Amino acid sequence: MNTAGLDRVQNEAADPVDLRRDLAAAFRLCHRFGWSESVGNHFSAAVSPCGRKFLLNPRWQHFATIRASDLLLLDANEPEVMAAPNAPDPSAWAVHGTLHRRIPDARVILHCHSPHATALACLKDPTLLPIDNNTARFFGRIGYALEFGGISDTASEGEHLARALRGNTVLVMGNHGVTVTGETVADAFEDLYFFEKAAQTQILALSSGRPLAVLSDEVARNTAEGWLSYRGMAERHFDYLKSTLDQEDRSWRD
Repeated sequence: MNTAGLDRVQNEAADPVDLRRDLAAAFRLCHRFGWSESVGNHFSAAVSPCGRKFLLNPRWQHFATIRASDLLLLDANEPEVMAAPNAPDPSAWAVHGTLHRRIPDARVILHCHSPHATALACLKDPTLLPIDNNTARFFGRIGYALEFGGISDTASEGEHLARALRGNTVLVMGNHGVTVTGETVADAFEDLYFFEKAAQTQILALSSGRPLAVLSDEVARNTAEGWLSYRGMAERHFDYLKSTLDQEDRSWRD
């Protein structure tokens, strides 16, 4: 099959090594935290200002094995890539290709089925309530796409998700999982980390069967704004996590 489209993207797009390595590290760390799912789910990162050219994990490669050099470099405006021998997973193309094309500010897009975020997404009302610092962190930043229709592998589903995510940095996908976006891999991974903790707190609190002490919108908004001055934590945390990967296996950098 013709792979000229992929070759052209490789030649035209900026493809920074550090971004590849950070994204590869995110896959490894996702598995370490117990958030990977067989050989499914997808992370991506834009490499062009328009967001159209982006990195994506290969079809059905386990998160624990992904290296920087394994990542595909794709163009969201070139659907013929799906006819190539190394075509990405159809659901990855439908969702990540559409999101990068429609929302160029979403530089990094991480989607997984982490246990507590997925449990939250399976509630009839999956709204993340501001009941502590971590839940309030996301106040005003979450979109909800609750019309589950099975595997997200159609162009119409990608468009639906793009509409639900627009203006937010987190998307709760009803009966499915969570998608988190960020300016950098570190920023997105930090929000994925804290969203899972926030969902865990809410699920545990709900399991008590007792009423929740929900913060007022004013307090929740002030708490979310207060988190902004702590955004530098993401880089420090991600640097530490990468150092732990290096202690075990540095192949993610290759």
